[in-house]
Amino acid sequence: MSFNTSSRQLSKTDEAPEDVPSQEVTPLDAPAPGDTVQTSEAETPEVSAPETEAPEAKAPEAEAPEAKAPEAPEAEAPEATTDPEPKAPEAKDPEPEAPEAEASQTETSQTEASETGTPETEGPEAEAPDADAPEGEVEAPEQAAAAPDPAVSDADTPTAPRPRRWRRVWGGWREKYPVAARVLAWTTTAVALAVVVVALLMPTQADKVRLAAFVRLPVEAIFGAALLIVLPRKPRIAVAAFAGLGLGALTVVNFLDIGFNEYLGRGFNVVLDWSLFSDAQGYLQDTFGKGGALGIAALAVTLVIAVLALTTLSVIRLGNLAARHTETATRTTLVLAIAWVTCAALGVQYAAGIPIASEHTMQALQFKAEQVQRTLQDEAEFAKIAKKDNFANTPPDQLLTGLRGKDMMITFIESYGRSAIEDPVMAPGVDATLTAENKKLTDAGFAAKSGWLTSATYGGSSWLGHSTFMSGLWISNQQRYRTVTAGERLTLPGAFKKTGAWDTVGVMPGVQKAWPEQNFYGIDKLYDSHKLGYKGPKFSWSTMPDQYALTAFERLVHSKKHDKPLMSTIILTSSHQPWAPIPELVPQDQVGDGSIYNAIEKAGKKPADIITDSTKSKQEYGKSIQYSVSSLINYLVKYGNKNTVLIFLGDHQPIARVSGNHASRDVPVSIVAKDPKVLDKIAAWNWADGLQPKQDTPVWKMNAFRDRFLTAYGSTPAP
Repeated sequence: MSFNTSSRQLSKTDEAPEDVPSQEVTPLDAPAPGDTVQTSEAETPEVSAPETEAPEAKAPEAEAPEAKAPEAPEAEAPEATTDPEPKAPEAKDPEPEAPEAEASQTETSQTEASETGTPETEGPEAEAPDADAPEGEVEAPEQAAAAPDPAVSDADTPTAPRPRRWRRVWGGWREKYPVAARVLAWTTTAVALAVVVVALLMPTQADKVRLAAFVRLPVEAIFGAALLIVLPRKPRIAVAAFAGLGLGALTVVNFLDIGFNEYLGRGFNVVLDWSLFSDAQGYLQDTFGKGGALGIAALAVTLVIAVLALTTLSVIRLGNLAARHTETATRTTLVLAIAWVTCAALGVQYAAGIPIASEHTMQALQFKAEQVQRTLQDEAEFAKIAKKDNFANTPPDQLLTGLRGKDMMITFIESYGRSAIEDPVMAPGVDATLTAENKKLTDAGFAAKSGWLTSATYGGSSWLGHSTFMSGLWISNQQRYRTVTAGERLTLPGAFKKTGAWDTVGVMPGVQKAWPEQNFYGIDKLYDSHKLGYKGPKFSWSTMPDQYALTAFERLVHSKKHDKPLMSTIILTSSHQPWAPIPELVPQDQVGDGSIYNAIEKAGKKPADIITDSTKSKQEYGKSIQYSVSSLINYLVKYGNKNTVLIFLGDHQPIARVSGNHASRDVPVSIVAKDPKVLDKIAAWNWADGLQPKQDTPVWKMNAFRDRFLTAYGSTPAP
């Protein structure tokens, strides 16, 4: 409650001002000597009952101060102006009364604080009025009754701020419900402690999030507590707020690490990976629609703000609590420090790899700092590596002499990884499809050899796999991709183009906007999603079914008469996550403009049906691989000839939720041809016969394929 609403307020100083009228001269206003310190019960009626104040307002001696009281302003103002003379001389003699006024003011302030305050253990809010607020901020009836000398101007009188409304309301609630207030304070403190501990100990991989990871002693918390205990209030709050924001930011990065490890098999790169959020937004929009994508984005932003606010408030609360109970906090911090040193020295662990003495946050910060340094250094080093090319100066007539006259197809199947062939959930269906399709090839006079390549990416960023395979460089991040595509590296399509013996085309239904990389790859004619004539529905991210894309390639390109054989680069997309809905094979003569797929898309599963279920995702992923492989082999059998040579491979493994948390980055690669001489030239590679590589088939890094392929088919190195 407030006792002073006038424009003139009391001084903030602890001593009674010299212009306060003597208490002896105003007997009606001044408390009796034995009543100077009043209980809260005695003060309340005097404030709440205006009838008890009316007689006091009539005393001439007290009119000047009573003009400031809210109880009877209409009666006090006239009287205060009629007879101010008796008060002026009395204000000049403060010596006998100053100590009494000071004692009265101090004691009354303490009594008022006892009405609205709470024990210090109930929360940091209780600290504010005791530790920092001037005594004038907690108003007492005696202070409201004592007005400064009229001779002193308002400009010379410091004003005391009114008590904050929330403090008065909160203090009254805690006084009315003390048990509930204590429980709430203890609960809030416990939540703040849990937030800080979880933020300090959070793993960066989903499979490591378990209870044992959080029941440890973080050394960062011990150092932080020691620092906050010794700091004064304002520096303490500033340091706590800064530390809380930093801890919140690290928590957000930890969540990003978990997501990137789950989807891309690696942590979040704070230098390079921000550009991937636009791709993620596009994927969400294709999967859940514009409304769903915007909702998810808004939720993500809200969670980031909430995490930052929660960690900041938690650290501030714990710092204030430690400062109010310095002795207890110091003893506790010392005990924890001794325990941490002991556990660290003895190597005490809950389980293998989970030490009780934790340095998780410091190690995470060190790793991120080193990652930034490595990333910045890698840019310059990779630029030097990209300039070295064993075939950069090879004359055109000495390139690919062993494939002259062949129609070449390099085809990527989205997310076609080793797990599709070896995982117990997916392998039965995929292996059966590979066996059946291999039989089709054999019956049509084709043969195949297959091996393994280790992709430069995992779970996504397919363009990194494409560029690694075709450039012969290890393109493992966006920075390297930008560097290499801005140069003049000889790619596989570019090598065919350089000879002058092939026309190069690209069929890329996943390209939906301008694609400047076309020139880098050496592709003469590009057919993107807008140039394939598709009139059917999208299948989540995939713009069109693989069967349609291959049919359009045949109609628009392959079936046409050409002066030269073709070098075609085709990227199939039907096996792109989220693998719902999945297209179905239709009779070739019914593909048309793709309208037939409308009913198939509507009858298919929705992304929400499988996206949160790992087993269902595996099953649908396996079906999508079967569909893509069957579409490709059906096309080859129907439209291929004795001069057709097909190279097809996966660009990367599927996400960890499907391939497993510790799956390799290997993908299958196959070369298919009718001419036995084509496969004879790679006999030394020791690849397995057929479309299915064996478990012991050699594994190469994906960037090694270009040079091996060029060498095997008659290209002469010329750096």
